[in-house]
Amino acid sequence: MTTPCFFVSDLHGKKARYEKFFYAIETQKPGAVFMGGDLLPSGLYQLSANENRCGDFFDEVLFAGFSALKNKVGFPYPEVFLIPGNDDGKGEEDRFLEGDTMGLWHYVPNDVVVWKNWFVLGYAYVPPSPFLLKDWEKYDVSAYVDPGCVSPEDGFHSSPVSKYELRYSTIQKDLEKLMTEPDPSRTLCLFHSPPYQTNLDRAALDGKKFEHVPLDTHVGSIAIRRMIEEKQPRITLHGHVHESARLTGHWKQQLGATTMMSAAHDGTELALVIFDPEHPEAGKRVLL
Repeated sequence: MTTPCFFVSDLHGKKARYEKFFYAIETQKPGAVFMGGDLLPSGLYQLSANENRCGDFFDEVLFAGFSALKNKVGFPYPEVFLIPGNDDGKGEEDRFLEGDTMGLWHYVPNDVVVWKNWFVLGYAYVPPSPFLLKDWEKYDVSAYVDPGCVSPEDGFHSSPVSKYELRYSTIQKDLEKLMTEPDPSRTLCLFHSPPYQTNLDRAALDGKKFEHVPLDTHVGSIAIRRMIEEKQPRITLHGHVHESARLTGHWKQQLGATTMMSAAHDGTELALVIFDPEHPEAGKRVLL
């Protein structure tokens, strides 16, 4: 067995979860760590006057926690790969990049990097949601918005985006570009959104309607699902839909040759996914 890897997602700035996370890294010494977005305190701060909230969080939690591990004498510091999520404002991107420059992590949204004999593909965007912050939302396969959701063109952006990109850019087009080079059998995809109509994208929308229209209980990305079915990457990691594992009883699913895993969790615990990249189907998830 190769050195196991860790995957977490949707920590939402909860310091207790980060304390457990850093302790698990220190004691279990994973070979690599993957972080699937929604890492900061709520993106709603972008709409308020509390501008220093996430800045303090970077310094006091993210930079401090990872630096303590990196500077620990004799500690085998893992490779860390992370992406933001739809609740992480783009106004904080310079701090994510600062951590990359410091050597604490690799910031990989919309990027493909090489790690050992693997391609790591990072992609943060999710389909349109009911939430107002749209920094990491795009149309999925077309300019369609589910009932009750807000389009990327009508929401709030903390960084300027052209009207053309908002209207015509899609998750599907992005993934077509990103998947042109990697060998799918040696590709690990780090997504925030889960794929559509799986055990990983089941939302608690049963019986709910918007203007008399029943809401779809599956809220994942059609484009991500199509890419997985067509390209068959070896591993895909997901978050975003907190309640899916509780509702379906599954946090992991096989789709052809692809092992899909979610670290989203709607309890107070830290959901830690531990997997061997050579045998991801044997991965496990523990609640700490």
